[in-house]
Amino acid sequence: MQATAYTYDLETRSGSVLLDDGTPVDFGAAAFDAGGLRLLRPGQRVRIETEGSGAELRITLVTLQTL
Repeated sequence: MQATAYTYDLETRSGSVLLDDGTPVDFGAAAFDAGGLRLLRPGQRVRIETEGSGAELRITLVTLQTL
């Protein structure tokens, strides 16, 4: 699934993304670390992997979207 980086905190390595429908979803350090990223800037397109659905949706991986 694709999303847009919305927030990112360098100290905690956590933040949030906006899904294409505008829904914000938070991610934790574990999801950020799983993608091997070092930095994320708001507005970057990212690829995410998730578990659950609805209110239980949880991001398990955040990585940069590549073509």
